[in-house]
Amino acid sequence: MPLTKKAERTKAKLTASARKLISERGFDNVSVEEITKDAGVAKGTFYHYFVCKEDVVREFSTRVIEEIFTTAMTMPGGPQEKLTYYFNAILHEADRMGVNLIRQWIRDIMSPRSAEEGAENLREGYRKIYTILKRTKEENRLKEELDIPVMHDDQHGTAIISSAGLLNALEVAGKKIENVRIVVNGAGASATSCTKLYVALGARKENILMLDSKGVITSDRPNLTESKKFFATDRRDVHTLEEAIKGADVFLGLSKGNVLTQDMVRSMADHPIVFALANPTPEISYEDAMASRPDVLMSTGRSDYPNQINNVIGFPYIFRGALDTQAKAINEEMKLAAVHAIADLAKQPVPDVVNEAYHVNNFTFGPDYFIPKPVDPRLITEVSMAVAKAAMESGVARKNITDWEAYKTRLRELMGQESKLTRQLYETARRDPQRVVFAEGIHPTMLKAAVEAKAEGICHPILLGNDERIEKLAKELDLSLEGIEIINLRHDREAERRERYARILSEKRARQGANLQESNDKMFERNYFGMMMVETGEADAFITGLYTKYSNTIKVAKEVIGIQPEYKHFGTMHILNSKKGTYFVADTLINRHPDTDTLIDIAKLSKKTVEFFNHTPTMAMLSYSNFGSDTEGSPAKVHDAVDYMQKEYPELAIDGEMQVNFALNTKLRDEKYPFTRLKGKEVNTLVFPNLSSANATYQLIQSMSETEVIGPIQMGLNKPIHFTDCEASVRDIVNITAVAVIDAIVDKKKKEK
Repeated sequence: MPLTKKAERTKAKLTASARKLISERGFDNVSVEEITKDAGVAKGTFYHYFVCKEDVVREFSTRVIEEIFTTAMTMPGGPQEKLTYYFNAILHEADRMGVNLIRQWIRDIMSPRSAEEGAENLREGYRKIYTILKRTKEENRLKEELDIPVMHDDQHGTAIISSAGLLNALEVAGKKIENVRIVVNGAGASATSCTKLYVALGARKENILMLDSKGVITSDRPNLTESKKFFATDRRDVHTLEEAIKGADVFLGLSKGNVLTQDMVRSMADHPIVFALANPTPEISYEDAMASRPDVLMSTGRSDYPNQINNVIGFPYIFRGALDTQAKAINEEMKLAAVHAIADLAKQPVPDVVNEAYHVNNFTFGPDYFIPKPVDPRLITEVSMAVAKAAMESGVARKNITDWEAYKTRLRELMGQESKLTRQLYETARRDPQRVVFAEGIHPTMLKAAVEAKAEGICHPILLGNDERIEKLAKELDLSLEGIEIINLRHDREAERRERYARILSEKRARQGANLQESNDKMFERNYFGMMMVETGEADAFITGLYTKYSNTIKVAKEVIGIQPEYKHFGTMHILNSKKGTYFVADTLINRHPDTDTLIDIAKLSKKTVEFFNHTPTMAMLSYSNFGSDTEGSPAKVHDAVDYMQKEYPELAIDGEMQVNFALNTKLRDEKYPFTRLKGKEVNTLVFPNLSSANATYQLIQSMSETEVIGPIQMGLNKPIHFTDCEASVRDIVNITAVAVIDAIVDKKKKEK
C-alpha cells in the first residue's frame, strides 16, 4: 500500500537523520536508537519503515550517488575528469560513511532482491557512465563546432544572479568587494563559476576560502582538479567550515543542506552576507539565519523567502540579447553586463505588478530586497539590452542594433507589456506633454503614477495635497519629486486662488443656485479645486477617482466643467487590447439606466472617441435580444437608438439591437442576419444597454484574461477631466494620463482654429 503523506514525512525524517549521522560518524558508530532520537520518533517507528540499519542506507544511497552524478555532470573539464571525480567521490563517501555502505552498494548490484532489480541497477550504473561520456563530448563539440552562444544555466546563470545579489548586498552592508573575506562551501561547477565571477567583479583570490567535502581546499592537497587548484589557498591554519567562517563577510553555499549553524553565522563579521543556495534544503534555513543575529543579509534559492537567487531572473533575457545580436558566444563582458543590469534594477522603484504578485505595499532597496523579483517586467528590457550592447562592444555580435528605442519597444511587446495602441498614445503624448493635475497626491498609487508619467515624458505633473505628507510618502517609497509641482490647496498661501476660483464658479452657476460663500467652501475640496485649475487654463488636464465616489466626481464635473453643448449627456469608454484585437466598450461608468436619448448620445460620443484614437468605428448596440425579437424594455430603447443613428449617420457601420455573440462572430451574424449594415465587417465598438452590463463585461474580461484595459476614458465633457477607480494600478493611471494629455492637445488645437 502507498504511504500516507504523514507516513512519507516520517520516513523522510528517519532517512535524513540516518544520512546526517552516518555521514558525520560512520556506519558502525551510529545506532538505530540515535537515528530515531535525532528524528524525534520512537524506536519502534523505525522498524515500521525499515528492516535494519542497512535498509535505511539503501534508501539514501541512491540519492547520494545521484547528487555526485549531478555534480560530475555540471563540473568543468572533459569526460576523464568527470568520471574520475564520479568514482572518487563515491569511494570518498563510502570511506567516510563506513565499509558497510560500500557493501550495500555492491549488494544492490550483485545481490538484488530480484533478477529484474539487478538488471535495472546495472543498467542505471551504465547509463550514468554513458551519460557522462556522451553529454560531455556533446557539450565540448557544441562549443568547438557551433558558432552560436552556449551557456550552462546552472553554472553561469547562478553565477550572474548571485553576483548581482552580492554587489547589492555589499552596498546595503556598506562594504567593498575588494576588501571582503568570502567563504565558498562547495567546489562544483556552479560554485567555481560563481566565485570566478566574483573575482572578475573585484574580489581578491587571497580573500577567498573554498571548501569541498574534505574541508578547506589547500594548495598542498594532491590530485586537485584545475578548477580547485585555481582557488586553493596557501593557508594552513584553517581546515573546517567552522574555522573558515570566523570573521568572514560572505558565505556562499552550493553544497548540501544544514551544514551552516547559527553559531557559525554569529562568528562572521558585522552585517554578514549569507547565500545558502543548496536546493531544496539550504545550508542554513532562512529562519535560523535570521534568528542567529539581526544584521544578517540572507538569500536562498527558494521563492518563499526574500532575495531569491533564481536563474530565471537572468538566463532567458541573456539569451534574448545574445540571439538578437547574433552573438558568436556569451563572453565575460556579456555576463558582467547582465550582472550590473540586474543589480541596478533592484535600486529602481518597483512596478505595482511586482508588489501585487507578492502581496506587499512596496518593495524598496534594502536588506529584504536587493535582488529583483522574477516577475519584474523590466528584466527583459534591462538585461537583454545590456547584454546586446556588451556583445556589440566586445566584438562577438554579428548584427548591430542601431535603434535602441525600437528594440526596447519590441522587447516589451514580446512580454505583452505594451500594445501598438499604448505605444502610439505614449509617443503622441511625449511630443507635447501637458500640465496634468493629480487629485490624490497623498495616495501611494497616484503618487507613483505621477512620478512614472514624468519619467515617461508624457506630462508635467501637478500633485494636490499636503506638501509635507507627500514629501514624506515619496521618501518612504524612494521616489524622486524633482520637476513635480505640489499644491497644498488648503494652505493659507492658496487663499487668493481659492477666492478667485470661487468667484468664477459662482458667477458661472449663479442661475443654478450657486453663491460665493458656498463656492468658497467647495474650493477646499480637491476635485473642485483641481477642475477649476483646468477650467481657468492653469492646468491642461485632471485625473481623479482613487478616493472619490463616481457619483460625487460626476456631479462636480458637470458643475465645474460642463457637458459639451451638442450633447445632453456624457459617458466613459474602456479600451480592451486583446489577442483577438482592440475593442471599444461604452458606457462603463456614468449612465446607470440610459433611455433612448442617452443611448443616442453614448453612440455618438463612442463614434467620436473611436475616431479620436484613429480607428474606424464598426459599432454594435447590444441587448439580450436580436433585431426586434423583444419589443419591450431596454431592447426597445436600443432599437430606437439604432434607428436614429442609422438615419443620422448613413455611412456609419452601426446596427442592433443584438446579442454580443452575434456582434463578435461575423460569420454567424452574416449567416443569420444578412441584412445588417455590419455585413462582412469585424465589430470593434460595443455600446451596452446599461451601466451594469458594460461595467461587468470589461471587468470580467480583465479578470479572466491577459487583456490590456485602458480607461475609463471620458467622453463629452468640455475639458479633459478623466476618472479612475480605487482599484486602478499605477500603469492604469499612467495610461489614462497619456489619454488626458492627448485630449488636452486636441482641445487646444480646436481653440486655435
